[in-house]
Amino acid sequence: MTEFSDYLSNYDKTFVSLSVADFILYAAFAGALWLFFYVVRRRRWQHRKIVPKFAGWRDVRREVALSALTCVVYSGVVLLTFLAVQGGWTRLYFDLDTYGWWWFAASFVITIFLHDTYFYWTHRLMHLRSLYPVMHRAHHRSTNPTPWAAYAFDPLEAFIHAGIFPLVVFLYPIHPLAFILFMMVQVGFNVFGHAGFEIFPHWFLDSRLGKFFNTPTNHTMHHQYFSCNYGLYFNIWDRLMGTNHKDYEARFREVTLPPDDSRKAGDEPMGKSGRR
Repeated sequence: MTEFSDYLSNYDKTFVSLSVADFILYAAFAGALWLFFYVVRRRRWQHRKIVPKFAGWRDVRREVALSALTCVVYSGVVLLTFLAVQGGWTRLYFDLDTYGWWWFAASFVITIFLHDTYFYWTHRLMHLRSLYPVMHRAHHRSTNPTPWAAYAFDPLEAFIHAGIFPLVVFLYPIHPLAFILFMMVQVGFNVFGHAGFEIFPHWFLDSRLGKFFNTPTNHTMHHQYFSCNYGLYFNIWDRLMGTNHKDYEARFREVTLPPDDSRKAGDEPMGKSGRR
């Protein structure tokens, strides 16, 4: 704990270090997926591109710039959370033996489910007509998202998303390693959700996992149609609240057909034209 306090003693350097580290982690995930789908496998995976056309470089540059700004906002919230930890106001603990490995694992799982619920409901709130222009419009400029759209937020939206950090450490005991693992999962899942390519097999929606987990098709359709498919990791809240797009499953099955069976080049995919 002493080393942790020493690290926080120089706030400006800590803030810069957190911002750089957050962007490096994000860029590692987004850059890897961009390289794989948009460079290495661009032609071979063309049939799995959810929106057949590719986003322009102007869109990609905008997404990268907004993502960098989001990392700065996130780091500010994390720094404030660290200061609360330093003051002994949170339930973050540093000795693994305090609660044992069973709670380490349980706290990670609880955090994922809590974040999914937090994301769904704050996401729906940001789509209210009064909040959308100041909170969520920038993110929806990516109607054909790339991996770099995952963090492409207005600063106020980024601040709302970052609220999960203090919420978790104030609610229940969690070890920093469990929290870091959660951060890596949320970045990875978010980037995959914005990849623009469907990664799951054709049979996925017919499985139990397919009814439970979200897919890139699900979130890409949110970017096209706006008022549907609000979930992050899971499809639970969308199913419970009836907010899945009516053509979601049909669109997924179309995108995941083998190349010989998929739509011909130039054909309109089901529900391709979305609101802009």
